[in-house]
Amino acid sequence: MIKNPIPWPNGARCACSLTFDMDADSLIHVDYPHDGNRRVSAISMLRYGPTVAIPRIVDTYRELGIKQTFFTPAWCMEQYPGAIEAILSGGNEIAHHSYIHENPLEQTRDDEAHWLDVGIDVHVRMTGRKPRGWRAPLYNFSENSLDLLLERGFSYDASLMGNDIPYVVKSRISGGELIELPSHWGLDDWPQYVQSFDLDYMMPVRSPRSGFEIFEQEFEAAYAYGGLWIPVIHPFATGRLSRWHVFRQFLERVLERGDVWFAPLEEIAAYTRELIDSGGYKPMVELLPQYDKPAGRVLPRR
Repeated sequence: MIKNPIPWPNGARCACSLTFDMDADSLIHVDYPHDGNRRVSAISMLRYGPTVAIPRIVDTYRELGIKQTFFTPAWCMEQYPGAIEAILSGGNEIAHHSYIHENPLEQTRDDEAHWLDVGIDVHVRMTGRKPRGWRAPLYNFSENSLDLLLERGFSYDASLMGNDIPYVVKSRISGGELIELPSHWGLDDWPQYVQSFDLDYMMPVRSPRSGFEIFEQEFEAAYAYGGLWIPVIHPFATGRLSRWHVFRQFLERVLERGDVWFAPLEEIAAYTRELIDSGGYKPMVELLPQYDKPAGRVLPRR
């Protein structure tokens, strides 16, 4: 089913990383820059992530003996230093996820570069080192994102959806390469659990177990065929008590198998890069941006 499987370390059947996007209430302030502070209920829902869910999630990882990746807007890092300390204390990775969840597709190259740099500065100040990975807000990877990341020494991206296993994205401009660790919307908890008038998203909310079924089925396919399982989940949603209870039970069952590799994305990217450089794996390579100009549209013939 996967024509070019990657040999995972120590005979693991698949690689996994539960990636939490700790957006907190940046989502409100970026959507409502002039009156976001008035939306008290929505802010309370999103603050649940860093104040209640993050300590719960980090404790679970510590008890299970795993380390994972948290993508965090730099503004949220500044607003919730306690959550950042908790994540780091567990040995988990904190990766770049914008400054305040701004949309790269709505920015000029200079603006995207500026806020990327502002975020890097916050990471250095609060974590002691530059981030190695990046995920675009709402997967909005722009035509400039790859080159900006390469210029700043990033080792991987986790915004794209072009494969079931790690692959390489190559710059059409510079020829530079980055490891891509893909996911997709079927592994995002937004359609399963998020309902908010303020965020303009009103999906039918699933029960904890029925909402989790899609994640479990995706995992079982990755396990069967040697894939990469990267849920894109949010503390305020999946970190809720009942939902995290279901996730924890699943993690306990999977860890008992003994042949699943749970690791932060930076470790998966480093392993992939080393394997490529040693000749042990020949990945798919995608040139970005895929097109150098708009395709246009069909116009009426005259």
